[in-house]
Amino acid sequence: MSIMLNESESAKPRECGECPIRHRAVCSRCESTELEALDQIKFYRSFEAGRTVIWAGDKMDFVGSVVSGIATLTQTMEDGRRQMVGLLLPSDFVGRPGRDTAAYDVVATTDMVMCCFRKSPFEDMMIRTPHISQRLLEMTLDELDAAREWMLVLGRKTAREKIASLLSIIARRDATLNLSGTQGPIAFNLPLTREAMADYLGLTLETVSRQISALRKDGVIVLEGKRHVTIPDFHRLMDEAGDDDDGGMLT
Repeated sequence: MSIMLNESESAKPRECGECPIRHRAVCSRCESTELEALDQIKFYRSFEAGRTVIWAGDKMDFVGSVVSGIATLTQTMEDGRRQMVGLLLPSDFVGRPGRDTAAYDVVATTDMVMCCFRKSPFEDMMIRTPHISQRLLEMTLDELDAAREWMLVLGRKTAREKIASLLSIIARRDATLNLSGTQGPIAFNLPLTREAMADYLGLTLETVSRQISALRKDGVIVLEGKRHVTIPDFHRLMDEAGDDDDGGMLT
């Protein structure tokens, strides 16, 4: 099945200068003329929490960036078992130029807005616009580094370190997007349920809940309700994750 995006379903368009992910997105190094060219092939689309953006195996007629919200990458085995294999956070790129079909299910876990580009014109622009192809290469290499680091998290870290590592990923990305750094407290809304965290980390729900409670009791995190998290001291969180301040999975 081919997924065609209908612009009548798109979210309200915005100017590139107002984009909250402009400094991290695939277009971050584009000059004004290049942005104007991208503007001719882009549109915005909103997805409600729980909605599938694309199914694995479907033809993709678009690529794009997550502007706000979170999505998961999930793979289904032949016997029906499912595994969450990745997270898409704001500024992450969705789709792969040169590949016609989606490799994974992409599902919005929160309300999400995407800046979409029609795939064929975007591929043509990559050939003519080194700023885009170079930035996409950097993002791809960052993603490869993240995948390798995540293998360490899943294979060698304790349950407490796994939870701290996931929280550090989200905290660092939030600080980067807000250009706020990690020197002071970092507050964010946890985009995943505890069930989803358990699936992603290869833990049981009970273990996730127990470790989150332990981190809260020890003052590593502050919880308001089930989702709002404050990290008082990012350095301490990194210690709990078993990483130094320059480690981790995101740049």
